[in-house]
Amino acid sequence: MSSDDGGICSRLVGSGLYLVITAPNIPHVELARAAVRCGVPIIQLREKELPDPELLTLARALRDVTNGTGTRLIINDRPDIAAAVHADGVHVGKQDADAVIARRIVGPGAIVGLSVNTVADAVAVDADVDYFGVGPVFATDTKPDADDPVGIDRIVDITKAMPNVPIVAIGGLGVRNAAMVVAAGARFAAVVSAVCFADDPIAAIDTLQNALAASREHSGRGEDAR
Repeated sequence: MSSDDGGICSRLVGSGLYLVITAPNIPHVELARAAVRCGVPIIQLREKELPDPELLTLARALRDVTNGTGTRLIINDRPDIAAAVHADGVHVGKQDADAVIARRIVGPGAIVGLSVNTVADAVAVDADVDYFGVGPVFATDTKPDADDPVGIDRIVDITKAMPNVPIVAIGGLGVRNAAMVVAAGARFAAVVSAVCFADDPIAAIDTLQNALAASREHSGRGEDAR
């Protein structure tokens, strides 16, 4: 994949909130149902510490919630689990090899997202991916050992270098700054603690959805941004 490849066609459509579900303050299934009701376009299940049988059971439960709705289910780092539950896709780490293996496992119709940190990382990707996860944009308590924050300008730079590959921005995003990454060119704002650890996660989803919708209207990108 290269920056001058006009043939890239991402399987990821739409824009808005990308909800990463990690140890939420309410049951996973309850939060997923609320996300579907609120029209959240994507949820990702990220539970790295769960034993495989429990993770598989939970992934199946979330798939039951999202199946037949407008909300797509992504599984973090586990293409085998994604394939087993017929999830909509998988998100993997920074290595091309991870994305190549993931694509082989989940098949040609699924979404594969890949984390990148720099423009050089993005331009060098030689794998069939549908979006770049870029971050952490800001400092985050969710991953205290993560790389240094990349800032808003990194979103702008990667968007300019790879305009055909959607960006999912992540890291330290909440109600006060999620719209900033969309304005900078990100297709989605991935949120973790601002929802999962909120006193009222469902109200937090609604507030974020409204903020992102207002940002899209202001920028003229609309709900069907591609």
